[in-house]
Amino acid sequence: MAQAQVERAVVIGGGIGGLTAAAALHRRGTRVTVLERSGSLEPVGSAISLAPNALRALDVIGLGDDIRALSAWQGDGGLRAPGGRWLARTDADAAAERFGGPLVLLHRATLIDHLAGLLPSDAVRTATAAHLVDPGDPGDPARPARVGTADGELEADLVVAADGIHSTVRHALFPDHPGPVYSGFTTWRTVVPLPGVRFASHETWGPGRLWGTHPLKDGRVYAYAAALAPAGEHAADDERAELLRRYGDWHAPIPAVLAAARPEDVLRHDVHHITEPLPAYHRGRVALVGDAAHAMPPTLGQGGNQAVEDAVTLALLHARMRSRGGTPIAGGLSAYTADRLPRTTGIARRAVRAARLGLMTDRAGIAVRDTAITVLSRAVPALLLRSFDEVASWRPPTSDAVSFGAEPRQ
Repeated sequence: MAQAQVERAVVIGGGIGGLTAAAALHRRGTRVTVLERSGSLEPVGSAISLAPNALRALDVIGLGDDIRALSAWQGDGGLRAPGGRWLARTDADAAAERFGGPLVLLHRATLIDHLAGLLPSDAVRTATAAHLVDPGDPGDPARPARVGTADGELEADLVVAADGIHSTVRHALFPDHPGPVYSGFTTWRTVVPLPGVRFASHETWGPGRLWGTHPLKDGRVYAYAAALAPAGEHAADDERAELLRRYGDWHAPIPAVLAAARPEDVLRHDVHHITEPLPAYHRGRVALVGDAAHAMPPTLGQGGNQAVEDAVTLALLHARMRSRGGTPIAGGLSAYTADRLPRTTGIARRAVRAARLGLMTDRAGIAVRDTAITVLSRAVPALLLRSFDEVASWRPPTSDAVSFGAEPRQ
């Protein structure tokens, strides 16, 4: 009896979405090759928050509990004004009870290491730029997808494009799509040691600016900031000095964070997002995941979470079609678009609205906003949590999750 041919998948991009997809496909017996253009998998030095929806996705590949163990957010947190006044309070235990699990904040490098650890040692090729040569035909076994590299072409039954917001694969698949646009604001991120300083996790909203400070499990602090600014603008001296000018007189622990940061610790990036949804998240034998499919502002903290959802959902739906004896690539990719496009489009639009709300500049409007948030949060203490219900309640299909060998959380 002839031995069944092992399915081949090429993943373009070794970030969170790409590695999650690779791990999920590998778990189902697919031979996976990850092509990452950078010299290593080590990501830019910042943190990521994983909400219960993404953690349930990671349960499917057996990683959820390992990541939950890194949870550091304890006690109260919430939303503040620059002078320190609390506009709304949240509680980590209440959030975990409501959503069925904690919100976990960890360094991106930690998550990358965990994901890469699920793959064979020879599955990842760094310093390897890749481009799509042919998306292939899922209905024709004789026409696989082809991916070009400096060392030659790779053929694949499935290509997962996780090549980021400026995805060349997306442009190749949908050349008439306008692509990402500037969101109107820039962001700064830093991770610094802050021993002996105790504070409640918070986000603070000021006129056209916001700041967040959150503890990590290892004792360091993750801080981020956002402000309305022209595209491409940078500080004349350095970005730490720019943060001091913009946020140095805001409430504690913000001055302490800035004092602990070195100029080289501060990263600045303009924010771009996709305003016009793609017609599909697949074409031929190629699927887009994460920012390549639906780049969104970071104001809901869901960019990486949705990439994880994408990756696991793609693998689950592909596995479902294989188990039914159908054409796995064609059926799985069509089901993937049908599942993911509506959800991610809705979340991306909410992220845009959240950015507008948090970065308001009109002082009268800010006063009304802050008063409304304060009054409503006191009248309905779970207001902030309730607004997140639809996002955090997502669960992977139970039957498919079990087929991956992992019991999903209920």
